[in-house]
Amino acid sequence: MRLDIRGRNIEITDALKDYTTKRLSKLEKYIDDARIAQVALSLEGEDHKVEVTIPLNGLILRGEVSAEDMYSAIDMVVEKLEKQIEKHKTKLYRRHRGAGLKHLVSDEVKQAAMDREAAEKFPIVKTKRFALKPMDEEEAIMQMALLGHNFFMFHNANTGDINVVYKRIDGNFGLIEPYFD
Repeated sequence: MRLDIRGRNIEITDALKDYTTKRLSKLEKYIDDARIAQVALSLEGEDHKVEVTIPLNGLILRGEVSAEDMYSAIDMVVEKLEKQIEKHKTKLYRRHRGAGLKHLVSDEVKQAAMDREAAEKFPIVKTKRFALKPMDEEEAIMQMALLGHNFFMFHNANTGDINVVYKRIDGNFGLIEPYFD
């Protein structure tokens, strides 16, 4: 698994990079098909924040932790991700009576997309259709606020792509820019 480690308001030292790599490589014993893990280390005031996102064939493992020092934040986010993996592994174990997570994650995710049972477990109760008009990010955020929603999909006039703006837990806004491999 390749790590994409980025820093915000903090310099990523070799020691910090090595520690992050060592701790996150511990997750490889649970998951084989993870090609990349995106790691964001940031310093927000007194808090050291670690965000890790690992895409797995349709399933996304994500952990976000703040702590007083970066090393303990890294440890806590690894524990959080291990719990997510264990939770998913338990579901798979119950469904397949003991087969391992490594062999079933990709098959399970693919099957869930096509499986009628999955559709019954997660019924779509309402469908909305709307015209996308070109706008910039600021206008999309204003539209989202006017509607009273936490997210808003729009046609980005600057890039020509379909984007989503959303309100984050910390009160700031995020932008999702999808791309196809």
